[in-house]
Formats: sequence, C-alpha cells, structure tokens
Amino acid sequence: MIRWTTGRRATLALPLLALARPALAQAAWPARAVSMVTGYAPGGLTDVTTRAIAQRMEQELGQPIVVENRVGGATSVAATYVARAAPDGYTLLMGASSLAINPALQPELTPRDPQRELEALGLAYRSAFVLHVHPDLPVRSTAEFIDYAKANPGKINFGSSGTGAVNHLALELLRKRAGIDVLHVPYRGGVPALTDLRTGRIQAMFQAALEAMPVIREGVTRAIAVSSAQRMALLPDVPAVAETLPGFDAVFWQGLFAPPGLPPTVVAPLSAALTAATEDKGLRARMAEQGVAIETGDAAVMRRILAEDSTQWGTLIREAGIRPE
Repeated sequence: MIRWTTGRRATLALPLLALARPALAQAAWPARAVSMVTGYAPGGLTDVTTRAIAQRMEQELGQPIVVENRVGGATSVAATYVARAAPDGYTLLMGASSLAINPALQPELTPRDPQRELEALGLAYRSAFVLHVHPDLPVRSTAEFIDYAKANPGKINFGSSGTGAVNHLALELLRKRAGIDVLHVPYRGGVPALTDLRTGRIQAMFQAALEAMPVIREGVTRAIAVSSAQRMALLPDVPAVAETLPGFDAVFWQGLFAPPGLPPTVVAPLSAALTAATEDKGLRARMAEQGVAIETGDAAVMRRILAEDSTQWGTLIREAGIRPE
C-alpha cells in the first residue's frame, strides 16, 4: 500500500513513482524483435508456412518476428540451438515431426529428449501426404493397392524423399498395418522421386500435396488416398487411408517450442498470438490451397502429439530396423 504524505516527503515520493513507471513498462515482453528458428531451408513449404504464421503473430505481439534458418542434422541444429537458449521468449523454435523421429532414428543427435528439453507452446499446422501411383498400376483405392501388393509381393517400387522422412515412415506404417511387401526406394528429396514416378521407374509414393497436385491434375499420376485420419480439403473426393485401415494417421506437423523454463508472463502472450494466427480464416484458406491444414492446438495438444508420434515412430523405426543412409 502506498501512503500519501504531505510536505517535503511527498515531493520526494512523486519523482520516485515517475521513475518506477518507465522501468515497469520496459520490463514488459516483448520489448524487441523475437527470433523464430526453423531447421528448414528458405523457400520450401515449411519455411513459407513458418513465415506466414510469424507474420500474423507479429500483429498480435507488436514486435517483429525474424525467421532464422538454421539448417543441418535433420533439423537438430535448430532444435539444439533453441533448447540451449535463454528462456526469455526471444528465441523460439518452429519445431517439426523430426523431434519425434530423431531420438529413435539418430540417437546421437540432440536434443535426445525433446519432450523434456523443449517447452511446447502450441500446434501450428499438419500436412498430410497424398498416396499417388503411376497410371500403369491397376489400382484406384487403398483396398485395391493392398490386394495388388499381396498378389505381387516385392514387385511395387515405392519411393520416398529419404530414409526416415515422414513419408517413408507413412509407407512403413502402411506396410505394417496392411501386411504387404513392397520395395522402398529412397531419394534425396521429393522432386527426384517424382521424376521417377512420372516415368514409371517407381510405381507409388506418399508425397506432399503441393508437390503431387500438378501431376495429379495433369493425369500423369493417380491419387488414391491421403495419409491423414480425415480427408484433405484440397482433395475432398480422395479417401483417407484410415477409411480402409482405421486409425491410420501419418502426417507432417509443425509446432511452436521454446527453451524450458519460460515465465508465465511470456507464455501467455505467445500462446495468444499463436492462437490468433492459427484461427485466422484468411491464413487458413491460403495455406489450405497448398495442402497445409493450419490447426489451433494449445501446449497440451502439442505435448500429446509429440508424445504419441514419438511412440508410434520410435516403435516403428526400432521394429523395422530403419537406419539413416
């Protein structure tokens, strides 16, 4: 309680109050630009989406958010950098599915325990894959694909953008759940894989919608399913694999993380800004056109997704004996 006095003591108290107010205002977060670190190179869909979300969050926070690309180590360079940063809210991570994959696939990478070494703030988006096939493959649905694979064990060449990538793990999950034998052909990225799918050198692959849509529209390949639990807005007539194999869900996601120990006074405005961004109808519509489902999910949702994916992908990687090339 402030006690007001008279005389000389009052004239001393008032200047002290005036000095205290600017100090309190200066302590409010954020007082300067915030860095949002991503483990992906500039220009790709993950980078574009990260920048779109950061730009919308800026409007809520009233300070610039600078997207910083720290590429390397299957995104571990970026994740480790943020995990070791000061928990002051000025260094954030747009983390991805690799946080759930790396501990099992490449245990030498850090952070080895992202559920403990990073603080989840919320979900940003989920992006399903399209299962598309070369038109010479006589299948038009997940059920037909499974039947054909069982009748022709080892004869379907199934591509991916690389060993341990989420679209490779989606294949492994399909192989396990359906009990089929197909040949995995890993590539260094989705583009060279798509080149071989066009020519028929490989017959099928799970691919990011943005990469797959042009050839699907041209009729060069045929979309038979999507890898998310529900259908994709971009391809409403294409069934989810889960409609044939209940519970199947294999998507790439990104979410916002921070160093552990972030003060509640920083968590609250950050969470509110992320929620405002992910609930923005304009942003959702723009990204849906690229096969990205912007989703709102709080810290608890993000922690649950990370834990569930860590279990699903970790078990699958160990059981299948998957190792990076």
